[in-house]
Amino acid sequence: MAIIANEHVALVHGFLANKYMFGTLARRLRERGLRPRAWGYWNIACSLLVHADRFAAELARLDADPGIDRIHLIGHSMGCIIGRAALDRYRPAKLGRFVMLAPPNRGSFVATAAAGTFGRFLRPVAELSTASDSLVNLLPTPQGVDIGVIAARYDALVTEESTRPDGPHAHTVLPTWHTGLLYRRETADLAATFLTTGSFAAASQGDPGSEQDGTTRPTAARSHA
Repeated sequence: MAIIANEHVALVHGFLANKYMFGTLARRLRERGLRPRAWGYWNIACSLLVHADRFAAELARLDADPGIDRIHLIGHSMGCIIGRAALDRYRPAKLGRFVMLAPPNRGSFVATAAAGTFGRFLRPVAELSTASDSLVNLLPTPQGVDIGVIAARYDALVTEESTRPDGPHAHTVLPTWHTGLLYRRETADLAATFLTTGSFAAASQGDPGSEQDGTTRPTAARSHA
């Protein structure tokens, strides 16, 4: 497949993970004509907003690069929330589409259970709880950008409903677990199709393992009171 000219895909990993876990997905995206590059961080104790500030600076750098025409995002787990926060700080003029893999957009019930014990030492644990006043539930969802969510049917960290952001989005589910999304060929197919077309439909045809809404729709706004 020919390379899609000057289209950059920034990959952002989740909590307790690293950028090297994107190796398989990145290779498959390159096979589909995209130009992925993983962006990472090591500190798991600081607020995810610290990483968002750094990622926003990276987006600004990419935006100023004359060799890049469009900047897409793919996040996994907490990487999606870092992406949301970064876009709240800096929105690239060249911004393309945003694919979220197993995103805790409404929080993680595991983070909620662990927040009392670990939240004081590992800030992201508290920030990703399902509490209405947690960071993830107060952070605005990027507006005016195509968002595609790929959830994992057997996710032990994030419920399918919690993967849904406020605002219009496309949504599909694959029969795998939270981290397993990174290694399924269908994930690369769906992500590449969404980044290039704004829809999961073409990639899902003939795949009995995926379930999708079929439409891009807004979700009901949740209360933060």
